[in-house]
Amino acid sequence: MKIIEALKFIPLGGLGEFGMNIAVFQFKESMIVVDCGLMFPREELLGIDIVVPDLSFIEQNADKVKGIIFTHGHEDHIGAAPFLSSIVKAPVYGTRFTLGLLKDKLEEHGLAKKVHFHMVKSGDEIELGPFRIEFIRTTHSIPDSCSVAIFTPEGVIIHTGDFKLDQTPIDGITTDLATLSRYGSNSVLALLSDSTNAEIPGISLSEKVVRKTLEPVIMNAKRRVFFTTFASHVHRVQQAIDIAERTGRKVCLVGRSMVSTTDVALRLGYLNIPHGLFCEDRKVMSLNPARSMVIISGSQGEPMSALSRVALDDHRDIHIEKGDLVIISAKIIPGNERSISGLLNHIYKKGAEVILETTPGAHVSGHPCQEELKIMLQLVRPKYFIPIHGEHRQLMSHASLARSMGIPRERILVCESGDVVEFKDGKAHKSGKVPVGMVYIDREFEEVEEVVVKDRKHISEDGVVLPVIAMNKHTGEIEAEPEIILRGFVKMEEDEEFLDEAREIILKTVADSNPEERKDKHVIKTKIYRELKKHIKKKMQKRPMIIPVVIEI
Repeated sequence: MKIIEALKFIPLGGLGEFGMNIAVFQFKESMIVVDCGLMFPREELLGIDIVVPDLSFIEQNADKVKGIIFTHGHEDHIGAAPFLSSIVKAPVYGTRFTLGLLKDKLEEHGLAKKVHFHMVKSGDEIELGPFRIEFIRTTHSIPDSCSVAIFTPEGVIIHTGDFKLDQTPIDGITTDLATLSRYGSNSVLALLSDSTNAEIPGISLSEKVVRKTLEPVIMNAKRRVFFTTFASHVHRVQQAIDIAERTGRKVCLVGRSMVSTTDVALRLGYLNIPHGLFCEDRKVMSLNPARSMVIISGSQGEPMSALSRVALDDHRDIHIEKGDLVIISAKIIPGNERSISGLLNHIYKKGAEVILETTPGAHVSGHPCQEELKIMLQLVRPKYFIPIHGEHRQLMSHASLARSMGIPRERILVCESGDVVEFKDGKAHKSGKVPVGMVYIDREFEEVEEVVVKDRKHISEDGVVLPVIAMNKHTGEIEAEPEIILRGFVKMEEDEEFLDEAREIILKTVADSNPEERKDKHVIKTKIYRELKKHIKKKMQKRPMIIPVVIEI
């Protein structure tokens, strides 16, 4: 019986969730991988720092991978690259800024020297086995983004990556509509298009709107300005720097991700900080408040981020004072609403003024809204359409738009991560599934695997430590000696010694926390978890499940 060889599109993440974007294209014994991103964990995943896609399918087929392509440098597209690079030895392709961020990330894991990087620019073409790939310039909320046209034995597939149709971008680099239209005039087998904003009518605002909106606000600010956005949004950071220079303010960059990303951007020439404008952390509070701006990471309210620490008076050099202005110029990632709400409560308690991303013009999206998605469909004119990058409702909304543009329902494939789509003789259909899922990673970049497996593994091997702390919700003081419940962790004769040590750690952690931190049970739980984990790992070489419980009375 003759085996029919078909082209396969296999999304391993990013379809049905925000983040973990990764796709595989396969023909016979050759594969290419497009992007490999992470997702940040929900608040209830205690001890989990990042979530990455299950890469077991790629690991089983590692020898077939001819190359790895990255469309741009956002964490939801490159964040899981270290885990992919540890199992696949294929060459890596990306634009200059994307590779700059990627190299820094892989160096942290000791992998950079083992990876063969190939820098590309828009218009370049590469060949990987039976695939030929052209990189197409796009505009997004990070420099050097691109779409890819993938020439396959079955036809051309356009993968948009993340994009928007901003006609007045900060760097003047617009999405290459002419090339996309050229492909549309010469038959495109399938379009895979960004669905993040598929539910939002109209056209996304230009990035230049942000400066037009915020410059007069900052000009009129009487005191220090704190500006937070995603560290990777170099164009947004540049606008904040430009406003600071124009309004006579010194700039201080705060937060690990903000500093590391701007270092890469400065080194590669994507960011310009005029000489003499920069100010160190330790000096910024001594400046005239009306002449300083702090550009800081932590826009999602992460408990231990720079902005959260500053809001909780836990930063060594910087704090928020009454009358300061805090500008949050970033979209709230779904799932982070509670964290951001808690952050805002602490900021407001300081007497600061706050401008949120919901303020018109304080933030603009880097993704296309409905009219832009229609333009993409009209330019490319694909035979088949597959919406990508988004939760199921965004994918369905995008599919509805495609129908309104004349693509028949039977040629629109709404997929989930793990679906296998086969193209053969000009036809496409779903033909099965491959294993997919979420892999949970802790701060030491150790894989924790699925939550249920993690629970069972910890309980069976290292046990459970359940510290219970009763705290006055008004004063943040501990009302009674901490109670610690142990299950399957230490031998009976070791119980008392460990319990005494654990109580001391808890009491010291709370005592060393400032009043604002003690009143925020989520922060206190995180700090207790981290200190107990560090102590147990160092002394006993064990990793029990630690579940701090803070009872407010």
